[in-house]
Amino acid sequence: MTLMNLRKSIYNALFWCFFLYAFYHIFFVWAPDFSPKSKIIFAGPLAGCVSLLYAAIKTHDIMLKNQGDEKMKEISNLIFKGAMTFIKKEYTIMFTFLFVVFCLIAYFIGLNTAICFAIGAIISALAGVVGMIVSTKTNARAANSAKESLNAAFRVAYSGGLVMGLSVVGLAMIFLPMLLLIFKNPEIINGFALGASSVALFARVGGGIYTKAADVGADLVGKVEKDIPEDDPRNPAVIADNVGDNVGDVAGMGADLFESYVGSIIASMIVGMIILDLMGMYLPLTLCAAGILSSVIGSLFVRTKENGNPMMSLQLGTIISLLLFTLSAYYLITKVFLPEAPAFFNSVLIGVLTGCILGFLTQYYTGKEYPPVKNIANSTTTGSATTVISGIQTGMISTFIPIALISFASLASFIVSGGFSSYNLGIWGVSLSAIGMLSTVGIIIAVDAYGPIADNAGGIAQMANLDEEVRKRTDKLDSVGNTTAAIGKGFAIGSAALTAVSLLSAFAMTVNVPDVDVLNPFVMVSVLFGASLPFLFSGLTMGAVGRAASKMVDEVRRQFRENPKILQGEDKPDYKKCIKISAKAAILEMVAPGLVAISAPLVVGFGIGHFYGKTIGAQSLCGMLAGAIATGVCLAIMMANSGGAWDNAKKLIEEGNLGGKGSKCHKCAVVGDTVGDPFKDTSGPSLNILIKLMTIVALVCAGLFVP
Repeated sequence: MTLMNLRKSIYNALFWCFFLYAFYHIFFVWAPDFSPKSKIIFAGPLAGCVSLLYAAIKTHDIMLKNQGDEKMKEISNLIFKGAMTFIKKEYTIMFTFLFVVFCLIAYFIGLNTAICFAIGAIISALAGVVGMIVSTKTNARAANSAKESLNAAFRVAYSGGLVMGLSVVGLAMIFLPMLLLIFKNPEIINGFALGASSVALFARVGGGIYTKAADVGADLVGKVEKDIPEDDPRNPAVIADNVGDNVGDVAGMGADLFESYVGSIIASMIVGMIILDLMGMYLPLTLCAAGILSSVIGSLFVRTKENGNPMMSLQLGTIISLLLFTLSAYYLITKVFLPEAPAFFNSVLIGVLTGCILGFLTQYYTGKEYPPVKNIANSTTTGSATTVISGIQTGMISTFIPIALISFASLASFIVSGGFSSYNLGIWGVSLSAIGMLSTVGIIIAVDAYGPIADNAGGIAQMANLDEEVRKRTDKLDSVGNTTAAIGKGFAIGSAALTAVSLLSAFAMTVNVPDVDVLNPFVMVSVLFGASLPFLFSGLTMGAVGRAASKMVDEVRRQFRENPKILQGEDKPDYKKCIKISAKAAILEMVAPGLVAISAPLVVGFGIGHFYGKTIGAQSLCGMLAGAIATGVCLAIMMANSGGAWDNAKKLIEEGNLGGKGSKCHKCAVVGDTVGDPFKDTSGPSLNILIKLMTIVALVCAGLFVP
């Protein structure tokens, strides 16, 4: 046994010893005044500590790896500094805006809710930053490990993603129960969800604009006009592109799924408290604690062979985690919490199965081995226009089955939980279904965050001129990363739909609006208004990417034109100039979409309520949120799948099909990919935050809408 393996074994042994020791003290020594069932609330913080401790162990293991030669270290350092510079500027603007929101909440709603809002915002930002720092420190190590074997590189890249996933769920499960114990009211900790959602929206939009402006600019000039490879060090936008992978797909995605996770828990807690008092609040927390431990155990099974398929390995770890969670959920619901109502386990199971099927559907529509992507690749033989048409068509068709599945899951969860006999029981079933879908979000985020790390590793391998065999290994990891990122977005969108429905129901219960008449003109107009918001939001974010990308294209062209030595490899491009263009555009453009999300519910609720009564105002707000949820989920699925399919059609051609790299088909595929970039990485994933943020705003302000 090598020294490194011995050290790792010792760390793992210490980890499990700590877990058992903490478990014993929490349940048998601490909290002596709690009843045996009430003590289970401490399972959440315990699982959160386990998650963060395991993330720390994984971080230590990553840092022991060699970063490679000086060239690799230089590139990695440029990516790290660019990412940190942008995050500092973005968070400065974002927290200035959120401070104003904090003051408004404290004045109009209450100081306790405002405190929870601030904590939620800080923790959400922290989760994203921790993951981004680790990912930028992992990329060169993954590229260097590819010199050894595919499995070595895969394990390093996956470990970086796992740190992100475990940090997100660990922080959530420590702070949520803590705030619940302090304030003893889940309605107050709605502020925590609002803070998390606000940060998630700005992080997703800002990071998405940054990364896609750089990506589109780099591709259009470098790959289409100058016919140079992706991640070629001669391209001035290449570092900005790699920085964007981290600020958008890691920090933004981490904040996104953090708020999904928190939102689903809080929605379930609010409805559960109405039905079962304290036990109804404790069950969602305990289920999520079981999900964390299941994710940790499942991650131990993720490894691959030199000629193996990394995708199969990632799926194995996820499946094992889901099976362990399902068994735990069955025991907790039928034996501990609700032995008299075991049907609620069926709702959780429906959520787990729905998440799995959504993941498969996303893989089908975006995977290179399936017909949709092959059809898009074949459409490149007749030009860029047919490539774009084919991708949009694929995205549109791909919305039908997932929406039908989400609708079926919602109804099935409602019915099996006793919705016909009690509306509240049925709605709690829907919220538990969302918990089931997000139960193992730790490993789901790990699979998603693995993608940008693998992408960065491939870029560093290209820019550092590593051996062809190393590049083949990183390309294989990157190709899998495209699909895993798409699957992660599928989980996020599906869970957003169920969470938004649960939050909307919780709002209706809070303001005592049992029925909403869609034939009421105020409600119908509000539904139409809400349905238009996702399109307005997407138009703002797409336009932001387009404007920033135009500036990036002009800058890359300028550098090539004014300094011919760059293309000859005799002079270095000005990477920092391109980084500044992306950063400035992202910071300036992220404010308007954020204002739309936060202000729209208030305008409808207060505007109509002020003139026509609070009852009409509350019903109209329900209609607006319903319209936004309906179109937002459809548009998000369409954009995410179109973008992922275009991306993998390009990868399919780059593997040697239809003429390979540099061919006419390849250039058409690159055009499709550049259209799809803001679809899948900016507008699409931001929409699921939009619909949840608007429902959270309504829920936090519910007291102001009560008739």
